[in-house]
Amino acid sequence: MTSSEPGDRGAPVIAMTAARLRRRISMPRGGRDPRGMAALAARGWQERFALRRGTIARAYIRGTGIEIGALNKPLRVPRGARVTYVDRLPVDQLRQHYPDIPPGSFVPVDIVDDGERLPTIASSSQDFVIANHFLEHCQDPIGTLGHLLRVVRPGGVLYIAVPDKRFTFDSERRVTPLGHLIADHEHGPERSLRDHLDEWARLVDRVPAERVAAWTDQLQRIGYSIHYHVWSPPELLELVVWLGRDGALPFTPELFLQRKEEMILILRKT
Repeated sequence: MTSSEPGDRGAPVIAMTAARLRRRISMPRGGRDPRGMAALAARGWQERFALRRGTIARAYIRGTGIEIGALNKPLRVPRGARVTYVDRLPVDQLRQHYPDIPPGSFVPVDIVDDGERLPTIASSSQDFVIANHFLEHCQDPIGTLGHLLRVVRPGGVLYIAVPDKRFTFDSERRVTPLGHLIADHEHGPERSLRDHLDEWARLVDRVPAERVAAWTDQLQRIGYSIHYHVWSPPELLELVVWLGRDGALPFTPELFLQRKEEMILILRKT
């Protein structure tokens, strides 16, 4: 770790976080209220550690893997790691979909695939999966995390960054409750799609009330990728705990860190 990336202050908090998450995941049903995690978050993760994405990548990324939805901001991985870039559209269509991004800055798309399910990627075939600012675009985040873990080899990692809604254009939106995520997973995300698009139109695009319905129709028609779900640290932690305990996904939490306007998760497949 270089002097420009002072991570020593954060190391004890990170270790404490992983240990407490492990204990909570193994806690029997009927233990302490998971919402107590809010106090845990407040004690350490509100600090702005100087840990950079690349610093964390050097600690966890090894071998060969994929990055989903990198667009023009791929994760800088350590030397020797090999990344294949996956996106739902080829580059020429991504340029049309995101006209505000300089057209020459997109990473090459090696595999065009549904990043939420990864049907073309073999199970247990990757040493890592990187998904930065992707989970909030997934209509069924629980199902998506299951598919991401499916393609990772045992011992491999998921490297996930999720925006903290308090510091983004989502700031006026309500956090997505765990119960909503479970219902979308169990009953299908179509049940709430219209509500998400409507909220986006009103609170992010700030469309006048009389135009919200037509705007929502347009978003749905073109399949525009919005932030369907939003989190702050306590709610994202609640999801991680539920996934490892009640959701029964095969992972151990290695790191949960709030860094500037985002939260970074490292989950190691067991």
